[in-house]
Amino acid sequence: MKKLLLSIFCLGTIGVSNAQIQTPQASPSAKVEQKVGLTDVTLEYSRPGVKGRKVFGGLVPFGKMWRTGANANTKITFSDDVKIAGQELKAGSYAIYTKPTATTWEVYFYNDIKNWGTPQKWDDTKVTAKVTAKVASLSSNVESFTISIDNLKNDTADITIAWENTSVAVPFSVPTGKKTVANIEKAMKGPSAGDYFSAARYYLEEGKSITEAKTWINKAVDMTKDEPRFWYLRQQALIYAKAGSKKEAVSIAKESMMLAEKAGNADYVKMNKDSIKEWSK
Repeated sequence: MKKLLLSIFCLGTIGVSNAQIQTPQASPSAKVEQKVGLTDVTLEYSRPGVKGRKVFGGLVPFGKMWRTGANANTKITFSDDVKIAGQELKAGSYAIYTKPTATTWEVYFYNDIKNWGTPQKWDDTKVTAKVTAKVASLSSNVESFTISIDNLKNDTADITIAWENTSVAVPFSVPTGKKTVANIEKAMKGPSAGDYFSAARYYLEEGKSITEAKTWINKAVDMTKDEPRFWYLRQQALIYAKAGSKKEAVSIAKESMMLAEKAGNADYVKMNKDSIKEWSK
C-alpha cells in the first residue's frame, strides 16, 4: 500500500513539474502603444506565421469572418473619441474582425472584446463601425502577422494590417485640434481653482512658504465663492492657523463646518469642530 501511495505521489509530482514547463507560443502575443496627436492608441493581438502556407484564400478563406490574427480577439483601445470613415467610435476598447476577399477587406470594430476568436453568435448591434479597405500587394513577404499604426500626422493615422504578400490600411482621425485649442484656452485663462488649491495644500503639507500657500488658497476660495467648497475652506483655515492668524482660521473653519453639515459630511464637521476648539484656546 505504501509503495502504491508513493508511486501515485511521484506521478503527481511529475505532472506538476511538467505543467511548469514553458514553451514558445505558436502565435506570440504583441502589444503596440502609439500616441497619435494627443490620443493614446493601444493594439493587443497575436502574431501567427506564414510557415510556408497559403494564407489568404487558403488558411484564411475569402468571404468569411476572420479573427484577424490568432487566439483571443485582436483588440484596439482609444483614449479619446475617434472617427473611422466618418463613423464615430467612443473612447474605449474594440475587437477588430475582418472579412477578406482578393481585392477588398471589410473591417469591423466590435464593442464586445470578451471573445476567443470570432464570437459564437455574431451580433450586428455590437458593430460600432464598418470599413471597406482596398487590398495592396506587397513586394516582399511578411512572415509574421503584423498590425501597426502608420502614416502618423497630428490629426490622422492608419491602422495597417500586413501578412504574407497582402496589406490593407484603415485611416482614422483623432480630436487633436479640438483638444489643443481647449488646452490653449485653459492655459491662457491661467491656473484653475483646483490648481491653486493643490499648490496651496502641497506647500502646507511640505512645510514650504506659508505666505505663498496663503496667497494660492485665497485665490482658490475666491474663484469658487459663488459655489463655496467646504474642503477648500478647511484647507484655508489650516493655512491661516499655520500662519498664526488663528482668529481668522476659526471664522473660516466655522463656515467650512456649516457647509459640511449641509453636505452631510460628518468627517469634515468633526475636523473643523476639533480645530475650532484647539484654535480658540
